[in-house]
Amino acid sequence: MEYLYILILAAISLGFVMLTIFGSNLLGPKKSTKHKDENFECGVESDGDARQPISVKYFIVAILFVLFDVEVIFFYPYAVIFKEMGMQGFVAVLLFVAVFLVGFYYIIKKGILDWNYTSVELKKP
Repeated sequence: MEYLYILILAAISLGFVMLTIFGSNLLGPKKSTKHKDENFECGVESDGDARQPISVKYFIVAILFVLFDVEVIFFYPYAVIFKEMGMQGFVAVLLFVAVFLVGFYYIIKKGILDWNYTSVELKKP
């Protein structure tokens, strides 16, 4: 019974998503033209082979962003119950931040965030 509100919220959310998807399909325009069906990527017209090499740096930075962004999300529950955790919780968060900063120091020393470095291999510290 204690999960009833979560189930109601999930049902309403799912219903809203289904309603908007099917509603836009039913009510939206269906005219198909050659210009409308062309591939479009970030304001640049598609030209040439789709298998062009892309620098690995973009993917590494994206993965690091997600990694550190998820770590920052863990600060919210800590902020909510800060008073109840006391000194033990404060020390736990300090250790968490220390590990977070060690990882950040490591990626800086490896040169991952150095955009002027053009090689695929990372710098040695």
